[in-house]
Amino acid sequence: MPCIVRGAGKEIVLLHGYLSQKESFYYQIEFLSAYYRVIAPDMPGFGASGPLVSAWSVGDYAEWFISFLRAQNATQVHILAHSFGARVAFKAISAHPEIAKSLIVTGGAGLVKPRSAEYLKKVRLYRRVKKIFPRFAQKHFGSEEYRRLPPVMRESYKKIVNEDLSACAAQIKCKTYLIYGREDAVTPAAEEGETFGRLIKNSRLELTEGGHFCFSQYPQEFNEKIFNFLREQ
Repeated sequence: MPCIVRGAGKEIVLLHGYLSQKESFYYQIEFLSAYYRVIAPDMPGFGASGPLVSAWSVGDYAEWFISFLRAQNATQVHILAHSFGARVAFKAISAHPEIAKSLIVTGGAGLVKPRSAEYLKKVRLYRRVKKIFPRFAQKHFGSEEYRRLPPVMRESYKKIVNEDLSACAAQIKCKTYLIYGREDAVTPAAEEGETFGRLIKNSRLELTEGGHFCFSQYPQEFNEKIFNFLREQ
C-alpha cells in the first residue's frame, strides 16, 4: 500500500478525499511530522494504489482502514479526514471506537440529501434511455466526474454516495473537530458541518478561510487550528 510515514510520537492518520491522494495533505504532513508520527496512505483505487477489481462500498473501505491500522501497529490514533475520507472514518470508528483517540473532519461528506422532483425526473429519464441507448446515456447523463470514472469505479461511486452515514456519525464518542471552509460549495458547513455537529455529541464546528480544500488553500491557518485541537487531547 503506497503510504507516507514521517515523524515520531503519537500517530495521526490522514485520509484523503475522493479522486484525491495522500499528497493532497502535503502541508499537513510537513507541519505535523515535527510533532507526531504522520501516516498518510493512498486508499485503494486512488493515487499510487492499484485499481479496484470490484466495486467497493464505504463499508469495504472501513474494513480496509481497520486492517491498515493493524498492519501499522497503530492504536488509539488521531485521524484527519477530508470529504470522502470522513465517510470512511465515520463508518470505521462507529464499528471500532477503540481505534480513534480523536477525529478531525474537514469538508466532511456522508449525508444523503432529499432528492428534488427535477432530480428524480432525470433519473427516470436516464433509466429509460439506458435500456435503449446505453452508450448515449453513459456519455450524456451524470456529472462530468462520474462520466470520467472507469466502470468499476462508477459502481463504487454509486454505492458510496447513496449511503447515508448519519447513524454512524451519531455513534462516535471521541473528541471531534469539524473544520469547514467558508466558501465550501461541495460540502457546505451550513448543511454537512452543522448536521454532523448535532449528530456527534462530543464535537465542535469551526469555519476557516477557503473552500472544499481549505487545508491546502490556507495551510497556515488550518494547521494552527488543528494543532491547537490536538494539543488539548
